[in-house]
Amino acid sequence: MQHNRYLKWFAVAATLGMLLILLGGALVTKTDSGLGCGRNWPDCNGSLIPKEITPEVLIEFSHRLVTGVVSISILVLTVWTWRKLGHIREVKLLGFLAMFFLIAQALIGAAQVLWGQGDFILALHFGISLISFAAVLLLSMIVFEVDRKFDADKVFIGKKLRWHTIAVTIYSYLVVYTGALVRHTDSSLICPDWPFCYNETPLASPNNMYEWVQMGHRLAVLIIFIWIAYITWHAVKEYKNQRVVYYGWIIAFTIVFLQVIAGMLVVLTKLNLTVALMHSLLISLLFGLLCYMIVLVARSNYNEKMK
Repeated sequence: MQHNRYLKWFAVAATLGMLLILLGGALVTKTDSGLGCGRNWPDCNGSLIPKEITPEVLIEFSHRLVTGVVSISILVLTVWTWRKLGHIREVKLLGFLAMFFLIAQALIGAAQVLWGQGDFILALHFGISLISFAAVLLLSMIVFEVDRKFDADKVFIGKKLRWHTIAVTIYSYLVVYTGALVRHTDSSLICPDWPFCYNETPLASPNNMYEWVQMGHRLAVLIIFIWIAYITWHAVKEYKNQRVVYYGWIIAFTIVFLQVIAGMLVVLTKLNLTVALMHSLLISLLFGLLCYMIVLVARSNYNEKMK
């Protein structure tokens, strides 16, 4: 029996809402609008609705408004899926993760406004939101019965691919953190060239902390690009008969390739806002897809035990 049509539409809206939270948070950071509402939370400059509208106030207040509305939507989706699809093993855990990390990111954002936080703590903000987004995305995929459509509930994944899937997903979170650290330490344009900090002296060591942060992120991206390329090659070679694995890793490689291009363009366009937001969008989609591949690993383990 197909799941309720209204539940499907609501799941899509909640997922898009989580994307808006991610991109809105990135927009706040990239436009230095974090204190657009002053040191006030949840009110804005002493008023529930800001009286004086500036670009910074509009961006920060809109982000808070979207976060509030989407938080209620995620709560509704969680309860709805628990009631309708609670018999599916992953549903309750995903709902809990979506709500827990959504609340956590909101609290970190509030703490930053009220008291300020160090750059290394603030860099966690995007990553925490990302976990909530991934949980909502996976819930939506369950609602749309993606597993049945692609025979994902019958998947079998070998030990080698299982290990690589889990490891690269964990590592991708490090890549996300280093990227957020680049933004929060204002290191985005500390290196004027690409792929090296200074192309005329490619082997020179970074001169300061900001260059270390920038080049550390580039190295982390290079590693994940090579790693996902290898995994994709392995999946294409060994998993032609399991299209969810086969196409899943091809899509993952496509996204990470586009992510590298977007990162390059961020530098070459001197932080063009559209390119920078696309950069954030791509890493969000990649992390969500990798988390789905983790679900496939769990399904494979379950199927192996049931044989």
